[in-house]
Amino acid sequence: MTEDEILSEFRAAEALLEGHFLLSSGRHSAHYLQCARLLMNPDRAARIALAITQKIPREVRSEIQAVISPAMGGIIIGHEMGRALGVDAMFVERPEGVFGLRRGFSIAPGTKVLMMEDVVTTGLSSREAIKAIEEAGGEVVAAGAVVDRSAGTADLGVPFYPLIQLNFPTYAAEEVPADLAGIPAVKPGSRIAA
Repeated sequence: MTEDEILSEFRAAEALLEGHFLLSSGRHSAHYLQCARLLMNPDRAARIALAITQKIPREVRSEIQAVISPAMGGIIIGHEMGRALGVDAMFVERPEGVFGLRRGFSIAPGTKVLMMEDVVTTGLSSREAIKAIEEAGGEVVAAGAVVDRSAGTADLGVPFYPLIQLNFPTYAAEEVPADLAGIPAVKPGSRIAA
């Protein structure tokens, strides 16, 4: 898929929002990507997963034995990536603040894992999910995402394959431009900002 085709998918799903948003990273932005809306249609989610799969080099794809995503945002795309790769899909969650496998999910020591996200802004959730996967015995061989908002700066410690890089500016609280500061901030994400 081309960048224009991907953005068309976001627009068709009304998943590219404009306003003043407080992102889960704690940063502010005039744009928000609601991947849950993008992925709510199973056919679209399958197309997106296949497109991401094509971004991952064949030699890496052939290693992947499981897909694990952070809850909540990564669950749908993680499941679709599992389907596209023909492997099990699981998720880590943090009911008490720290990611971990629950719900009977487990992996054998040394299992080669693709950690799959919906959106990466700073990479914090991704790094936390990778740590949890490693603590559970997995070996994260790559990470993927629908969108990389980090302008390519997020260091996840493993090869990273986003479908698209969107470089909408983000701002620390003290850097928010006056025109954006004049709009009440909406917090659409699922994680409490630090």
